[in-house]
Formats: sequence, C-alpha cells, structure tokens
Amino acid sequence: MSPTPEQFRALFEPRGVVVAGASSHPGKFGFVALHNILSQGFAGQVYATNREGGTILGIEAVPSIEDLPPDATLDLVFVCTPAAANADLLRACAARGITAAFVTSAGYGEAGEEGSAAERALVDLAAELGILLAGPNGQGVVSTPASLCAQIVAPYPPSGRIGVASQSGNFVSSFLNYAVQTEIGISRAVSAGNAAAVTVADYLDFYADDPETAAGLAYVEGLVDGREFFERVRRVASRKPLVLLKGGATTGGQRAAASHTGALAADDDVFDGMCRQAGVTRAATVEEAFEAAATFATQPLPKGPRVAIVTTAGGWGVVTADAIAGSELELAVLADDLCDAIDEKLPPRWSHNNPIDLAGGETRDTIPEVLALVAGHDSVDAVIYLGLGIQSNQAQLMREGCFYPGDGLERIVAYHERQDERFALAAAEVSVATGKPVLTATELSIASPDNPGPRAVRAGGRLCYSSSNRAVTALGHLWRYAQFRRRRGLE
Repeated sequence: MSPTPEQFRALFEPRGVVVAGASSHPGKFGFVALHNILSQGFAGQVYATNREGGTILGIEAVPSIEDLPPDATLDLVFVCTPAAANADLLRACAARGITAAFVTSAGYGEAGEEGSAAERALVDLAAELGILLAGPNGQGVVSTPASLCAQIVAPYPPSGRIGVASQSGNFVSSFLNYAVQTEIGISRAVSAGNAAAVTVADYLDFYADDPETAAGLAYVEGLVDGREFFERVRRVASRKPLVLLKGGATTGGQRAAASHTGALAADDDVFDGMCRQAGVTRAATVEEAFEAAATFATQPLPKGPRVAIVTTAGGWGVVTADAIAGSELELAVLADDLCDAIDEKLPPRWSHNNPIDLAGGETRDTIPEVLALVAGHDSVDAVIYLGLGIQSNQAQLMREGCFYPGDGLERIVAYHERQDERFALAAAEVSVATGKPVLTATELSIASPDNPGPRAVRAGGRLCYSSSNRAVTALGHLWRYAQFRRRRGLE
C-alpha cells in the first residue's frame, strides 16, 4: 500500500523531528544527522535520544522515546540505531503519534537471507503501526521548502523545483552537488535505500502532485515488479517530466546492484523500451540526468523541432549544427523576412544562414536584439545561444595584467562584464516573452564559473550548459517529451 499524503507530509514537512541514536561523537551518523538538521534553519522542533543522555549540539538528549516531553510535537523519527533495536523503537514512536521514519540502519535486505527476513518483519510492523518507513539502509531526506536537511551526508542544496529519489544514497549526493554547482535547486530529495516499504515509484508519484516540484529525477538499480513500475511511471510522466538514470545495464553492473541494495536488476533493453513508451526521459550518465531535469524545471517545452543557433564565432556553430543533425531536432531554415530583419542589425559579413554567425559584428545591443528576432519568429521553435562570457574573459585577463588599473582599463573591463550580464538576462527574457526554450552554452560555466556571463545565467535561475553538445542533448529530451504529451493529448 502506498503512503498517504499525510504520511508524506510528515516525512517532507514535519512539525518536529527526533534523532534516535544521537551521538556526541562527530564521526557518528547520529551526530551528523542532528548537526545537519540543526544547521540549515529547520524551524520545527528537534529532539534527540541517546542511552546515556547528555547535551549534544545544545539539545538535551533523553534515554528513550518514552522520555521525550509530553508536549513535544513530532512527526518524523530519523533512525540511527542498530537494526536489532528498531522494532521496539517504532512501537514507541507510534505511541507518540510519529507517522514517518527514515531508517539509516544497515543489515537488512542487502545483507543476505537473515537481513531480508528482518527487513520483511520491519516493513510489516511499520504497516501495522501506520508509519511510513523510508529505507532502511538510506542516507536521508532533504526538503528545501521546510529547510529540512535530515541526512548523514552533505551537501544541502539551494531551493528549487527538482524532486530527487534514488536507490543509491551516493547518487542523491551527486545530484545535490550538481545543484550546488549550477544553482538549479532541489525541492525534495530522498535516498530510498533498500526501498523496502516506500519505493522510488512512490516518491515519484508524490512529486507528480507536489506543487513545489516541477520535474522528477530518479536513480534505480532494480525492479521487483517491472510491469507495476512501468504503469506507475507512465502515470507520473503524464503529469510532470520524469528523468531516470538506471544502474545494472551490464552483467557486472547487475551483480554490483544486487550487493549494493539487494535489488534484482531489470533487463536493460526492456527497461529502455518501457521508458520510451511511458514518456520517461532515460539518461545515459549522471550529468545528463541532472541537466535534463534542470532543463525541464527551468525551460518551456518546444512546440516543434526547429532550432536556431546564434553564435559569436563560426566554429562553435558548426559543431552544434553537427550535433543537431545527429539528433531528433532540426536546423531551422531561416525565412527571408527574418534574414532581412537580421540584416538591419549586422554587417553584410554575417552568415546569412543557420547557424547565425554574428561574425564579430555585434555592437552594444546586437545580441539581445538578434535573440529577440530569432526566437520571436514563427519558423523557430528553440534557440541555442553560444559565445556568452567572451568579453568578460578578456576583461579578466586585463584585470589580472600588469597594466591594471590604468590606461582606461577600468572602464573597458566594467563595460565588458556588464555586457555579458546583459546578454544572459536577455536570453532568459526572450525565452519568457516567446514561451520558447533558449539555452545558453559556454565552457566558461565550468572553466571560469565566476565569469559574469555564466554567473548571471545561474542568478537568473537557468542552467548554463558547459558545451553546445550538452545543450543539444537536453533540448532533445524536451522535444521528445513534448511529442509524448502531444500524442497523449496532454497539451
């Protein structure tokens, strides 16, 4: 039976949390979990249990759940106790009205037959008690709307619109690290661990109706019931975009998955076909998975496959055109009236074709104006903009050189940096005004992340792609999902 909305509220937006098995040792999970909850601004009540009692990070720990203050308001228990203690712990929690438990304890389904039997018993007990059981063998839960960082690892991500669920805690960390790097934030994130009672599909189903979440992002290693999973993710994808990354695609990976979470890996070809039929975006790598989810969360869906490339240098445009030719996207054919309009903004040497190579002919307002003309034309469904940050890159060399300040360098450096900030803002504004995706790509997003160009893209809440190939891949995912929605009559 799937958890109820009230149980999910207790997990993701609890009024109070108790860390069971809190520790005063900074190397123990019980310390780290309590520290992370307290350090990120969670506004609810926080309590801790420890057999020896004592004060931990300013919290007076009590020996057991029964010893908590009678007026304590608690919804979630974060379990850092040994597996052998957890059955009695859940009974005590149920008696205090706690309706959600996140269990970090290992020694369950991933540990052989004896562990599997203990896991089944814990699942049955939680169901009997009316407690949502997350895990076991998980790393934690994050909910930025509640400023909740109940996990035994870092980082805590910026607030955003991507909901993460993973059978591997380390992949939750990976996705959160990308969120920190790109500033494309997370709404909820949970390490499902062994997913003994609450599965990845359960979390994704919750995200599909969660107003805080715009796109789901999941990592799975194995499926107990492939048909049920297919039906559930198909229903999720009909409501919101869903990106899946799957481990166990090879024989070696399947063996690793079995030892990692105790999951039986599904046949990869069958899984791939299921994703296509269900409208689910399947990513090949963790980077591609995060970037697809980030694109879904921040860009509108294209109405067609026709892409225009706006570039400040020819080579970048050529490579991007090659990438588009190898995808389901198309290079837009520039209409005569669009070419005429661009002629008024650029010198005669511009490419007069797509890619639209500005050929170094841009002036102060050229890039914003050309972006608006191109994205606003009926013959174009999406735009990829290349070349952001070039001026600021030169400004950095001037700023760090031996002639700065002086010789008028202060003024030109400031001008270059303002220009790139303007261009980044213009790309986002054009996208909003036209309702079309406008993707900005530059290697400076990782080579020089403090460059004012990519920095302004991040500040505007959009992803700055580190290469045009990655932008094309992400845009291709948007187009396939748009086609799925059209076929299902979901526009």
